[in-house]
Amino acid sequence: MQNILVTGAHGQLGQAIQLIAGSFPDLNFIYTDYQELDITNPEAVAGLFSQQEIHACINCAAYTAVDKAEADEERAFQLNFEAVLNLAEACLQHNAQLVHISTDYVFDGKYYRPYTEEDEANPQSIYGASKLRGEAAAIGANPNTIVIRTAWLYSQFGVNFVKRMKELMQERPSLNVVFDQAGTPTYAVDLAKAVLHILQYRKLNPDTNVSGVYHYSNEGVTSWYDFAVTVKELTGAACEISPITTDLYPTPAQRPAYSVLNKQKIKTTFGIQVPYWKDSLKVCLQHL
Repeated sequence: MQNILVTGAHGQLGQAIQLIAGSFPDLNFIYTDYQELDITNPEAVAGLFSQQEIHACINCAAYTAVDKAEADEERAFQLNFEAVLNLAEACLQHNAQLVHISTDYVFDGKYYRPYTEEDEANPQSIYGASKLRGEAAAIGANPNTIVIRTAWLYSQFGVNFVKRMKELMQERPSLNVVFDQAGTPTYAVDLAKAVLHILQYRKLNPDTNVSGVYHYSNEGVTSWYDFAVTVKELTGAACEISPITTDLYPTPAQRPAYSVLNKQKIKTTFGIQVPYWKDSLKVCLQHL
């Protein structure tokens, strides 16, 4: 039995892990959020690792308010960089595997082809910059770290695009949605399965070096507009949805215009099967 520390357990991915945890009976999960563990406090992190035998840590905790981060830089870096460093150092000291979740926002979105792990990062927002700094800190402090970049996360949990669109389509006769930003939605439950699959792989292949950066989202590519239209079609909403350009919907933080992630590395290394985004969206909507 391995003890798996999950930080940010109240977030989308944390709750998705809790949903499927029963399918992994050889893993014992220790769920924490800021109420149970302040990961920005290195003493608190070190204390927990000393009290409990932790075999792996899945860091789902993050400052994810992308627009708010532009005016709250200190807190964004505290959670997305300093806290990650604390976890990386504790994992190194106690020989625990760190799996850290990052984002497509580390890219500037100007390539217009799926981004590989080797592509140069160039974040255009405080959120993206803080997440990139966290990646570097984790790998720099603990070379055994696995970083998984994901994108457009949604689920039946928390606040996300799918749940918000579903609500707005019931409240309003029409909506405007940006169509000139392309990416791939990621169902949090699919990501949770991939993360736990990786931990199982590490357990079965302890001498294989699989550290480094990986990309995971669902398969395919879409725009926010087409994503919203698909939600409308699958829910049978009557709301009229119109496409608009990004300049007509200004936000404090700049988003990458194109952030499709190339997933070949994670599929090849771990033998992970990645579902198509529309198929996963149908599954999620059945739970809403």
